[in-house]
Order: sequence, then structure tokens, then C-alpha cells
Amino acid sequence: MVPTPADIRAMAKQYTDAWSSHSPEAVASFYEPDGRITINLGEPTIGREAIAEVAQGFFNEFPDLVVYMDDIRTSANRAIFCWTLEGTDGRPEGKGHAVRISGWEAWTLSDNVRVIESYGYFDAEEYERQLEHGISG
Repeated sequence: MVPTPADIRAMAKQYTDAWSSHSPEAVASFYEPDGRITINLGEPTIGREAIAEVAQGFFNEFPDLVVYMDDIRTSANRAIFCWTLEGTDGRPEGKGHAVRISGWEAWTLSDNVRVIESYGYFDAEEYERQLEHGISG
């Protein structure tokens, strides 16, 4: 059965919480075993293990990372998940600036409300600017 809007909203809230929990395995668990995510038209990351590695990269970069769900739009087994990420650059080579960036993911979902495919987008230039100069710099 196609997931309901309420099912998708509940999953999106739990997915948001997983990002804020700093558990890469929790983030990856929202994807089908062979699920994929493509960020800013890059190469797709395929499979839960690889998706967990991507999440871990964000957790390493932002030790205080928090993700907020701004909105979720649904239509049958598709959804647009709008989010905001906040954190402090904790990379060894980083400058320790606060970052606040918003973006979205276009999801295709399975009947059991797991992500089959995600296309994620955010303003990469603004992200790099904030890493270098901070939110208001």
C-alpha cells in the first residue's frame, strides 16, 4: 500500500531526529538496503553502509549538528523534505564558525516508508562561505 501523508510526516520527523542523534546507522536505517542519495548532482551514494559513512562525515564536521524539519510535502510515494542544518565547524583545519544552511531532499519512498531514492540540494557556495566566514560574516 502507498504510504499516507501522515506516515510520511512521521517518518520525516523520525529521520530528522536520527540526524540530530548523531547516529549514522540510525540515519541509514531510513533507506532501503539498496537505497541511494545524490547530493547537489554529485555521484550517488548507494546502500545503507555508504549512506552511514556520508552521515558520519557530517557528524565529524559538525560535532554539535542539529537538523530541523522545515516542511514536508507529499504525493503518493513521493515527498519533498525541507530541512535546516545548524552546527559549528569542528574540522581540524576548520575555523570553528557556526553554519546554518537550508536545503531539501526529493524522495521516492517504498510502501514501508523507506527511502528508495533521494535527491538532495543545498546552496554549496553559501555553505562554503559560512565555513570560511560564519553565518553573518
